[in-house]
Amino acid sequence: MGFADKLKSLFIIEDETSSKKKKAAPTTKKKVEKAAPTPKAKSTPAVSGEAPALTVGKGKATAKFIEIMFGAMEKHNLDGFDYIEYKESLKSLEKMPMDEQTRFQSAFAMAKTMGATPQKLIDAAAHYLKVLEHEEQKFEQALENQRSRQIGGREKQIKDLEVGIQQKAKHIKKLTAEIEQSQQQLGAIKKEISGAVSKVETTKNNFIASYQVVVAQISADIEKMKKYLK
Repeated sequence: MGFADKLKSLFIIEDETSSKKKKAAPTTKKKVEKAAPTPKAKSTPAVSGEAPALTVGKGKATAKFIEIMFGAMEKHNLDGFDYIEYKESLKSLEKMPMDEQTRFQSAFAMAKTMGATPQKLIDAAAHYLKVLEHEEQKFEQALENQRSRQIGGREKQIKDLEVGIQQKAKHIKKLTAEIEQSQQQLGAIKKEISGAVSKVETTKNNFIASYQVVVAQISADIEKMKKYLK
């Protein structure tokens, strides 16, 4: 399993396909729950098992942006046993009948044999947050460039066309055909700008949602490691 695939298995990012599968077989799920109830596990769900809200604000977490962030984490992966490997251990204990504190402490018991300490794990998790923050900054710059390229130039085009329409209106009889053509072009460009604005905003919101889903999970793990790992 590649590093990016490993991260997918550790961070719960439900996609449209998995959601459809869950809706397609509700009866089976209920039967399984009745046959093998696990009260302990339900009282304190595993961090890796908590499905985050895919919609954050106006945006929605998408596979495209999650892949970008996982790629950044892979590129800056720390050597040796760090937060990612610790989260793997947490994932492996996910189905065990133990509460959250016990799961974190049990995973840490394994981590200690690899030279891990609570502070090292927290520092490693913080490192990945900084990697994601840097990725957000890169995205903001790219978004600004895209906005300028797709919208700024078109707005100037609209102004120039409007001036041209006013001038040609003085010679209606002679320039009726040209004015009509310019008006059609103006409408088309306004429509393109409307689509571009919507696309840029959707892109921004989807990135922010994706960013917040991953950051929220890491931040939660940091707080729990601070709380449980002494």
